[in-house]
Amino acid sequence: MRMDGEQGMPGSGPPPGRPARFRVDVRPAWGRETVVIAPFGELDHDTVEPLGTALEKNSGAARIVVDCAGLDFCDSTGLNLLLRARARAVEAGAELDLAGLRPPVDRMFEITGALRVFRVYADVREALATDAPAVHEPGRPADGAGGARPGDPE
Repeated sequence: MRMDGEQGMPGSGPPPGRPARFRVDVRPAWGRETVVIAPFGELDHDTVEPLGTALEKNSGAARIVVDCAGLDFCDSTGLNLLLRARARAVEAGAELDLAGLRPPVDRMFEITGALRVFRVYADVREALATDAPAVHEPGRPADGAGGARPGDPE
């Protein structure tokens, strides 16, 4: 499923000849009660609605992995949406994890302290591997104690 957003209207798409500033792809992870939601572009006040809709429509999944590798930007509106979605998932006995955080989006999560809340994986492949360790586990500092962060020099 794909949702486009221009001025926050799901499915409306951009004007002809202009690419969408934001889109969301949703795909089930085969053989699991897991859904991967992949936002692409700039996640902000004007584009947050398609991601919110995708998170709500898939709230019955045992686990949601948000693949952030395609995000170029995330403001506080997007961050708050993800925090609220995680809180609802935990309340329902489910999980909401992040994968593929990269600059400058990872910086937003770091400076706001949101990395203390989310389990973060280097990429979706690692998030879906049942025994793959997270790059960052909630409650642990993001200062390297949890291993290299995406985008960090090796």
